[in-house]
Amino acid sequence: MTPEDLIAAACPKIRDMGWAFYFDPATMAFGQRLGLDGFQFYFLGRGGVLGDVEPSVVASAFGYFNPALVSQMWNAGREVISPREAGRAYMACCAQFGRAKFGDVAGLEAFCAAAGAVNDAADPVGLALYSGIRAEGLEDDPPARAMQLVTVLREFRGSAHLLAVRASGLDAKTAHFLRRPNDIGMFGWGPEDTPLITDAERAMLDAAEELTDRLVLPAYAVLDDGGGESLLEGLQALEGTLAR
Repeated sequence: MTPEDLIAAACPKIRDMGWAFYFDPATMAFGQRLGLDGFQFYFLGRGGVLGDVEPSVVASAFGYFNPALVSQMWNAGREVISPREAGRAYMACCAQFGRAKFGDVAGLEAFCAAAGAVNDAADPVGLALYSGIRAEGLEDDPPARAMQLVTVLREFRGSAHLLAVRASGLDAKTAHFLRRPNDIGMFGWGPEDTPLITDAERAMLDAAEELTDRLVLPAYAVLDDGGGESLLEGLQALEGTLAR
């Protein structure tokens, strides 16, 4: 298996599972105990690794949200709890989700070793959100650590993709309208915000996808065939468990 084959197989699974705990009932309940609604906990929890920064900093790291929505959620949330505290609580919820869902999954030690090797090899330069979450500690027990690593690696590719989008000449809002046109409302945009989309923008997004692969490739390339198999087998097992 080539590194290109590995990222083609692994990254979509990481993308789809890394956010699984965000709006899980247990996560929502924990946020409510902190005094935050689900959306506030999402913004403050995911962005809290950046510290107590201005909303514009969070908007730049998240990329695809209307900055006005980010500002509303961030400012409301940090009146209740500090962003750093919320960020650590979010990672704790991620770990607890893993314990609740993956306690019976076999082979997680090998998966964590492989995913951890990718994380250790990843270059965080220019990837603010990934750099922040990467600096948070990981739990030792395999079910919790496995979920945390999936979430961290999701931020790795997500941050790399945002960088690639801008490097390809596309703005983040247009990229979002191209990729997820049915979700614009959830991200704070209205029909009046729809950008002009031409074949040129579509080509830029295709170029951004290719550049994203090149940016993350060196990290995944540290795995030998056995490590790549452990990564994919672990992802498939986690995916199967979540699908039940």
